[in-house]
Parts: sequence; structure tokens; C-alpha cells
Amino acid sequence: MAELTTKGLGKLLARQGILVAFVVFMIAFALANPRFIAIDNISGVIRSSAILGVMALGVTFVVIGGNLDLSVGSMMSFSTIVVLDLHDKIGPSLAIPAMFAMTLALGGFIGFLVGYLKLNSLIVTLGMLSAIHGLTLTWSGGKNMDIADKEGTWFSVFGQGSIVGIPVPILMFALLAVVLSIILGKTPFGRKVYAVGGNGTAATFSGIPRARVVFMTYLFSAFCVATAGLIQASRSLGSQNTVGQGLELEVLAAVILGGASLLGGSGTVFKTVIGVLILGFIQNGLLLMGLAFYVQYVVTWIIIILAVWLDIAAKRGRLWSPIA
Repeated sequence: MAELTTKGLGKLLARQGILVAFVVFMIAFALANPRFIAIDNISGVIRSSAILGVMALGVTFVVIGGNLDLSVGSMMSFSTIVVLDLHDKIGPSLAIPAMFAMTLALGGFIGFLVGYLKLNSLIVTLGMLSAIHGLTLTWSGGKNMDIADKEGTWFSVFGQGSIVGIPVPILMFALLAVVLSIILGKTPFGRKVYAVGGNGTAATFSGIPRARVVFMTYLFSAFCVATAGLIQASRSLGSQNTVGQGLELEVLAAVILGGASLLGGSGTVFKTVIGVLILGFIQNGLLLMGLAFYVQYVVTWIIIILAVWLDIAAKRGRLWSPIA
């Protein structure tokens, strides 16, 4: 009986361990500071997580397709700086589509290198991380960007506005999550993404255009990054040119926490949203406990390691390697 209980507990932790850990964290934070479960705090956490969440939705497509995208942080910096700069030059009505077009062009270029030229996604996106950062600094001249007339622009609605009392960033995050969830779970394209990520060779022999599918996943990722950049720029109406630096690791952590496999072929948009909220509430809880903000980086690293371990454990059906 004890052995069966141990095996059952091991399987539970292997498959749902991160959710168990999340519940433990939530209870601990609530006991440490009752304000943690206050409505305004919960709303604030979700709102502050919207930018990370929107980016994670796009990366979910890339990861399920069997690849990585480490360029999203620097790409978000680029999109934020570009739309702020163009806002004063050509107006927000033209600046927004221009920024989306440029960001999609960057995503398409990455998709071409990974999908059609079949280059390693880790190497390509790691290189593009530096390249896009350099492009951002070149565009901005190494300076931060601010909108000149912050009081007379409707541009602030994306980051500061609300509809029926719900902040617009939360609504954009939720709407995009619903649309992308339908695309991934209910359309032929979504099934092709799972097939390519699960077994690319078999998908190719089945007649699925593997290169095109991979290319499209990076376009989805770039679109989500541009949306996140729009929210970020609108929220403060100004930005540092390194605003997205380091976000690629948090985005990847959220996606993997949500159950997407680094090996590709598994994951859902809904679970990615859960992963984003897990990170957001853990970071908020640490701050309410009085820990310095830089402790979040250490915790994020621990969570990534834990998520990867649990992901591998779920695949082999046990927490520990059979060799150990």
C-alpha cells in the first residue's frame, strides 16, 4: 500500500507538480500578507502580467512547433521604441501599422532562416537577440523615447484605458488568448503545428509543408510581440531602449510552466496563460513579503529548472532517472 501511495504521489508530482507548488506558494503568500488576495492586488498582478502574457502566447506556437524564440525580448524593445518614435513623426494612426509591419518582417526573417533554411532555432534567435538590440539602439541613437504631447493623444488607451471597469491590457490579453486558442486547437493549421513539433519527419511525409508551418509560427510570435510593444509604449508613453531585455527567459519560463514541452508537440494556449499567472503571482508575493526585486531573477531560474525537470519526468513517468 505504501509503495502504491508513493508511486501515485510521484506521478501526481510529475504531471501536476508545478500546480501543487503554485497552490503552496499562494497559501504561503496569503498567510504572510493578507493583502496578497485582495481584489485590487489580483487585478494589478494580471494587468502587469499582460505584456509578458501576450508575448508568451506567440512563443507557445513556436515551442509547440518544436523550436525556440529567444529574440522576443529585444524585438519587444524594438517595437516599443519604433512606435513611440513614429508617433510624433507620422501620428499614431500610421505609426501602429508601420510598427507591426516592421516587427512582422523581423519575425518572418527568423521564420525563413529556421523554417526554409532549416537552421538551428536556438542559434538563430540568440543571434537575432543581439542583432535586433543593435537595431533598436541604432534607431533610437542610444537614447530613450518619449511622446512629446502625452496629454493630447488617444494612444494611451491601449495601456491606460479601461472598458466597463476592466483594464484594456487585460482585455487585449484575454481576447488574443481566446483567438489563438481557437486557431491552435480548432483549425487545420493548429493540428499541423502539433504534427510538426511532434514528429517533423513524419509530418513532412504526410504532406504537411513543414517549412511553411514553422515560418508561420514565427509570424504569430512576432505579431504577439508587436502587440506587447504597443501596450508597453501606450502604458508609459515613453520607454527605455532596453525595456524588453531579459523578458525572453520569463516568457519561455511561462510557456514551459504551462506544460508546453521543449521537445515540441504538446502544450495549449490556456495552460500558457496559467503559466504566466503563476510567474506573476509568485513575483508579486515575493515583493509583498519584502524581498528585493532582484530576488525574482533567482526564483525565475529555479522555476525554469523545476519546470524542465517536471516536463522530462512527465515524459518518462517518474521523477528520477531510472539510471539513478
